[in-house]
Amino acid sequence: MEAHRLQDFTEIDKLRLQLLNNSKDATSFHHLEAEVCPSSRDILNRIEDIILGIVTSLSQDEAPVLKLPNRSSWANISFDSTVGLQMNSGHSVTALRSDSPSSVNKFAQVLKILSVIYRLVQSNTYATKRDIYYNNTQLFGSQATVDSIVDDISCMLRAPRRSLHVLATSKGLISGDLCYMEEDGMRIDCRSSSAVNIVSSAKFIIIVEKDATFQRLMDDDFCTKLPPCVIITGKGVPDMNSRLMVRKLWDTLHVPIFALVDSDPHGIEIMCIYKYGSMAMSFEAHSLTVPSVMWLGLLPSDLQRLQVPSDVLIPLTKNDEKKLSSLLQRPYLTDQPDWQKEMEVMQRTKVKAEIQSLAAISPDFLTNIYLPNKLRYGGWV
Repeated sequence: MEAHRLQDFTEIDKLRLQLLNNSKDATSFHHLEAEVCPSSRDILNRIEDIILGIVTSLSQDEAPVLKLPNRSSWANISFDSTVGLQMNSGHSVTALRSDSPSSVNKFAQVLKILSVIYRLVQSNTYATKRDIYYNNTQLFGSQATVDSIVDDISCMLRAPRRSLHVLATSKGLISGDLCYMEEDGMRIDCRSSSAVNIVSSAKFIIIVEKDATFQRLMDDDFCTKLPPCVIITGKGVPDMNSRLMVRKLWDTLHVPIFALVDSDPHGIEIMCIYKYGSMAMSFEAHSLTVPSVMWLGLLPSDLQRLQVPSDVLIPLTKNDEKKLSSLLQRPYLTDQPDWQKEMEVMQRTKVKAEIQSLAAISPDFLTNIYLPNKLRYGGWV
């Protein structure tokens, strides 16, 4: 039985060797991460420099101006196949003038959050973005405003959000052959069984787009039937903690990481965020992206190959077609011709499908046939 199980992973083992040969060594990954993690003293100095600039402007009877990097322009983004989408060093900025009615409110919001971050870093304490919002709801107006400004400040200070001592509630889930230690010493056991395994025994990791699919894999004991592996979901568009976890798993284990997403433009974009990052968070690409991620399913070509019943296929909406066209224009598609071909299949057939549509073939098709065969015979792109 054990010999048969090892044979099942032959293609995955070949992929792992290929990824290791194509990637930089582990020390260079950690070096890159270290470069974007300034010390607490560095953070305080950078905030003090900003405040000094404001005080200097006031002393010269000039209206203070804050300059925030523009995180919403493709012109500020470049693509590197080993990193993903990263912000250019010569990026454009957005000026927040304290004497302009259109920007004075955001100017005040940024200063307020800068003061909160300064106190947190100085006292070595932490707060959530939710805490910051509820401490001054009248000033911020919405949680989304706080979230965006924290990211703006993180980009402006050239520091990961965790270095600012600002946290966010995680929404992701993880299960499988994995044990790890939190920074505070708490031991986390992600195993769904009592079997004794060590973290390095995991052969592969599957990123699952949706909570419903993750729960289905759990209900079907996927991690028990096909060990050793780890499954993780960010429940849709991933939060930063889910992305950091996937990156940490890659840096630590260097095993193949597969994406299991719906066969639709939204699912493809979520997969691309894990692999290449996003425009808004491009300034943290070195610590968030995992360019080795492979597309396991649900592939548009799978719908034809498996003859998925037409009554569970969904016509693309106008917004879907617009999103798909936008994805096909992304700079990283030239680095992924196989992904481009799959997206062109979707564009041509004009249909999409959820992973759950495989249940129309048979109720246990996903966990008992589709995924085992994909993993056994190298059915990824």
